[in-house]
Amino acid sequence: MKTRVLGIETSCDETAVAVVEEGRLLRSNVIASQLEMHARYGGIVPEVASRQHVLAMTPTVYRALDQAGVTLGQVDAVAVTHGPGLAGALLVGLNAAKALAFTLNVPLVGVNHLEGHIYASWLLDEAPDSKPGFPLLCLIASGGHTDLLLMADHGRYHLLGRTRDDAAGEAFDKAARVLGLGFPGGPYIQRVAVGATGAEWLPRAWMKETHDFSFSGLKTALLHRAQVLGLYPGPLEGPERETLVRELAWAFQESVADVMVTKTLRAAREHGAKGIVMGGGVIANARLRELILERSDLPVVAPPPVLCTDNGAMIAACAAFQLKRGQVHTLSLDVEPGARIG
Repeated sequence: MKTRVLGIETSCDETAVAVVEEGRLLRSNVIASQLEMHARYGGIVPEVASRQHVLAMTPTVYRALDQAGVTLGQVDAVAVTHGPGLAGALLVGLNAAKALAFTLNVPLVGVNHLEGHIYASWLLDEAPDSKPGFPLLCLIASGGHTDLLLMADHGRYHLLGRTRDDAAGEAFDKAARVLGLGFPGGPYIQRVAVGATGAEWLPRAWMKETHDFSFSGLKTALLHRAQVLGLYPGPLEGPERETLVRELAWAFQESVADVMVTKTLRAAREHGAKGIVMGGGVIANARLRELILERSDLPVVAPPPVLCTDNGAMIAACAAFQLKRGQVHTLSLDVEPGARIG
């Protein structure tokens, strides 16, 4: 009999619930997005996010069960993100998971959100632990994190590098704001950059020989260039503005992708990785995916965009492997907003 895990993810602004069997078979994946609600503010409002999670939780759980064709009584374990993330948002998901686990008398599994992003790749046709196999170099890139880790085995990680300031997703959001684009910034910049000729160039922060990242200098360089060109805060308008925004969006995206890909491949070579696994919302960026596939001699595993952004499926998948190691939690489990990995 296959183990069915109900996964709940509420670390930020997505109320996400999924059902996964044996950590590999995706039976359902439902996401109640708050994107339009927060877009008017140009960023996530934590209190608004928490309240919306409360409203969306129950219908999202039942939609996921219905989509999977199972009942609550057929769930074998409940998994939930307990960190990192927004404290209030995490509490909503954790309390819902505790109630379900207690009522159903099934194991409760707390999952690190970052580790969950890695396990999104286990929902693909081939499992990375069998092909290409361990060790794996993992790049996690999202709105709040940009980390490089060596995954020696399930549950065994060694942190190689992380951002020293802005995460890649955060940098995209701030760049989009400077260019007068929408929120979240990554998709807007990717869309606007299409068709650019590459006339603009922005610097790269290599951080010497470390595997760490830094995007604050790039953000400042973009701001200064936009000011010189009259894009920020204005008054340039019309076709000329559209062209310059396109060029700067392309230059910003190219700088971020170049640094991330170069550092990932360097770390993979230095640590003898057999392959590269990528996860997190920024990994949905088409130019980043294109560039690493062009440059890498190693197999690159990246989930489709819907599994790159926050989702309950990755939490359920990760929890299934924790269950195999006997890693479960009691109802005393608390949120860890600043949790790390590795």
